[in-house]
Formats: sequence, C-alpha cells, structure tokens
Amino acid sequence: MDSVVSAEQTIRIESYLGEGEERSLAQDALEGLTRPFKELPPKHFYDSRGAELFERICELPEYYPTRTERAILDASAGEIARVTRASELVELGSGAATKTRVLLDALHNAGTLARYVPVDVTESMVRECANELTSSYRGLEVYGVIGDFERHLDRLPSSRGRRLVVFLGGTIGNFPPAPRRDFLKSISSLLSRDDHLLMGIDLVKDPTELRAAYDDEQGVTAEFNRNLLHVLNRELDADFDPEDFDHVALFDPREEWIEMRLRSQREHTVQVRALELAVHFREGEDMRTEISAKFTRTRIAEDLAESGLELVRWLTDSEQRFALTLSRLLS
Repeated sequence: MDSVVSAEQTIRIESYLGEGEERSLAQDALEGLTRPFKELPPKHFYDSRGAELFERICELPEYYPTRTERAILDASAGEIARVTRASELVELGSGAATKTRVLLDALHNAGTLARYVPVDVTESMVRECANELTSSYRGLEVYGVIGDFERHLDRLPSSRGRRLVVFLGGTIGNFPPAPRRDFLKSISSLLSRDDHLLMGIDLVKDPTELRAAYDDEQGVTAEFNRNLLHVLNRELDADFDPEDFDHVALFDPREEWIEMRLRSQREHTVQVRALELAVHFREGEDMRTEISAKFTRTRIAEDLAESGLELVRWLTDSEQRFALTLSRLLS
C-alpha cells in the first residue's frame, strides 16, 4: 500500500494496486480463454484507447444510457441530497467524476458535504480529480482509494457521518445474477442505518433499441470491442488479428441482457506467449466480452432485498429508459 497526503491535509491517496495487487488480465485470460465458451470480463476494455472510444460511444445518438442518467441526476440531485443528508460521498469506479459533480453540488449547497471518496484503478485520474474538486468546494476533503472495487471495498476509510455510496453508469448490469447479489451484499456491509446506496440501472425495453445502443452505425462500439484484442496483444504478447473477428451484439430474452461478443471469421489459432497458451477458434465461434443486464423495478428490488437493502426512491426519465435507485439497509 502506498499513501500520500497533501501538504494542505485535504487530499489523501491510498493505493492498493502494488505488486501482486494489479488487475490480473493474465489470470482472467487464462481462465476465460480455456473455457468451452470463451469469455473475458469487460473491465479490461478500459486502457487509454478503450477509454477514449467509450467517451465517443457516450456521444452517439444510439447510446442513450449516459445522457439519460445525467438528465435524471440533474432533475433529482436536490431530492437525493435532502433524503440522504450525506456528509460523505463514496463513488465506485469514479473515473473523472463528471456526472457525480451534480451530486456534489447538491450536497454542497445543502451544507452537508465534507468528504469525497473516489475508488478507481487509474491513479492519475483520481489525483487530477481530487485537485480539481478541492479547488471547487471549499473545505472538501478527498480520500482517494486506488483499487479494484470488486476486491478492495474493505480498504475504504471509516465513515464520517452519513454516507452515500454511488455506483453509476449501469455497471451493476455487468454482473451475472449470483455475483451481482454477492457484490450488493458487500456494498451493504459498508452502510450504517442512516447511509444510502445510489445506483444507476438500465431498464428493459424494445430489443431493437437495445441492440442499436451496442452496435452503432458508425462502428465505434465494434472498434471498442475489438480493442480488447489489442490489449491482449500488448499486455500478454498475443498475436490476435482484430480483423479476424466480427463485433456482435445480441439480446438474450430469457436473461434480459445484451451480450457483446467477438466472432471468429475463420478457423485459426492464436498464440498468447506470456501464458504459453495456444487458443484455437473455429469459424463462427464466439468469445463473450460483456453482458449488460437490463432491469425492471421488481427485479432490482428483489436483488436489493436479497442483499439486505430496501428501495426507498425510484427515479427515472419520462420514457422509462433508465433509472436511479436509492436504497438503504432493511429496517
């Protein structure tokens, strides 16, 4: 663990991604590429190129989640601040905290905001964000946690007053049902009686609209998906040719989720030299790179209840495309 405290004592950064603690692409690749149905977790999309491509995706007309979630936040931040009266905002997967500033503004204006705790794997982004926020909000403390929110929730600092944990972007949909509930249980363990969890979820809708959001006409999402192969080539000395794979986005009506896949155009074998692994692909064989579950109010309420939480606010847009859920520990 590395720790840095600023001279003004308003910024503290704790890093838990030292040797042996980094996100294990090698382990995930070894496990995922040797399964009968090949798959890799979506967290490995986001190298610098992947992050740039995702920013472009968020600006596409087909990709509604980001702008819809932001509109809900703009409309509801004041209500969230009044209900939670949070003095501490903890954000999982904080990134640049762009949307979160709407909440920080509301809590600051309500006179309750004292500390922001961003949790993210990108240290440079957390440091830059911390400097900007402490300049923008007088008296704000920032306690940055550099880590993987799936593995390092136990490293969060002790709470100071009422805590609001924020998990935006519909990222909870990347978890299959059982791991999703386990993860929600781990979040509930961070909460006390007066604390809350605010979560963004994408809603079940016309499959045509869903597929368009993950397979845009400009091909940006396809490039984003194939970029994962560039990551494997660079980090694991593999020899994937991204042009050998088609981007596929399909809707599973039984699970009510979108799957992104890479489909091999031909039969061939890829060498992953860092793992001493030869990976054979049949013509037409798929490798799953992401699931993105879509929710109903009933389904998310059940997931929350199984995790010891109760839904206290359901905040959505007029077209029922996306929702913010505010929950707390079951009474």
